[in-house]
Amino acid sequence: MPPAPPPDELPPVMAHRGLSAHAPENTLAAVRAAHAAGCRWVELDVQLLGDGTPVIWHDAGIKRCTGERGRLAGLSLATARRLDVGGWFSAEFNGERMATLEAMLDLIVSLELGLNLEFKVNRGRDPAALVDAVLPPVERCLPPSRWLASSFDRRALHALRRHRPDPHQLRLGLIAKRLPRSWREDIRALDAFSLHLDWRRLREQQARAVAASPCRLVAYTVNDPHVARRLYAWGADSLISDDPKKLTDIK
Repeated sequence: MPPAPPPDELPPVMAHRGLSAHAPENTLAAVRAAHAAGCRWVELDVQLLGDGTPVIWHDAGIKRCTGERGRLAGLSLATARRLDVGGWFSAEFNGERMATLEAMLDLIVSLELGLNLEFKVNRGRDPAALVDAVLPPVERCLPPSRWLASSFDRRALHALRRHRPDPHQLRLGLIAKRLPRSWREDIRALDAFSLHLDWRRLREQQARAVAASPCRLVAYTVNDPHVARRLYAWGADSLISDDPKKLTDIK
């Protein structure tokens, strides 16, 4: 495996939702697969069930990754645990269960992985409630150097920063589809550690401007080695990839 990055840096590549090219996304199986493939960090999504339990899940609904109808906000933990969240990917993963944040943190700690945890605030959900439920258990399990709190939702990021005003105690990543015009003001207001941008909407001049700032540049979701080389040349610090093995030894 490659050496772990220094505490104030990010790895060259993070596994998107675990090793999602080879295992069902956001599952314990996907994180185990990422570790087996040599990944040092994983990117995962966290939300709350209807009963307030934090779980590792991306969508507002459950159909895409279970085949069943319903919204995450309508589920209890008992109901969620009955869902098969692996069979949609392949028969190899039949019976895989939705991961609670608690179970995922146990695995992250045991595998000594770093974590980019996206606070996912889908329509109608409360960002403050998500932060209140998620931040304490993560901080109990991981030191500030081993994880990064990221989100598209500025309300969640500001709530996180209110809990931890010291940027050395909590590193924040602002996610956007394209570089906001106010990005410099945004990162100052949040004291953000990193800016996460869709590589398809990122231009060289923009990338170099972010790379020249105090903020780290993270690009998502990069699965092409030629694209990865270009982004690194533009100054990207880290790439989020469904299949990090494709990007090995590029940086």
